[in-house]
Amino acid sequence: MADFTRFFIPLYFILFFTVSFLGISFRVARQINKNPNVLPKDGSAYALVGRYFKLILLALFTYSIALSLFPEVISGAFIIHFMDVNLLKYIGLILMISAFIWVVVAQLQMKDSWRIGIDTEMKTRLVTHGLFGISRNPIFLGMTVSLLGFFLLFPTLTVFLFLLVGSILMQIQIRLEEEDLNLKHGQTYLTYKKRVGRMLSLY
Repeated sequence: MADFTRFFIPLYFILFFTVSFLGISFRVARQINKNPNVLPKDGSAYALVGRYFKLILLALFTYSIALSLFPEVISGAFIIHFMDVNLLKYIGLILMISAFIWVVVAQLQMKDSWRIGIDTEMKTRLVTHGLFGISRNPIFLGMTVSLLGFFLLFPTLTVFLFLLVGSILMQIQIRLEEEDLNLKHGQTYLTYKKRVGRMLSLY
């Protein structure tokens, strides 16, 4: 499975970034006539979170490309041997593919409300249908599951750090967005918040 992993991982993240970030951004930009990437560029703590998140994505992309170009070096570095078993690899593969589909569906369900960051200029519509009926943050959930799948497929300490740091940054971003949604939508959001779990509602 090593040769498959070597090529699958970079292709997966190239497709993920192309569709989920560039493709969706282009689509939404045409609908709202502005760049949906609204992460601040000032010296605020929120802007710092955004910069760290971009750095993690860049590091993840670079790491996946390096795996394809230098498999002997990357594959043997910091591997967690007791997790390096085929069953976990297949589970990781399924999680990654499922997470990608989940994220794209959630983004499409958001329509023109989708943003990278918090839009302080436009009041976006509160989306509560589809995947948002079982998770208040299905996109972040999908991204977390994708990183978990990556870790199971390719269990190294480096990938574990991507999972850990990425999850922490996403949880910070989620809470910042919750404050904004509470201010913009008031009781409507509070009612939705009580009904649907932050990451997943199990009925």
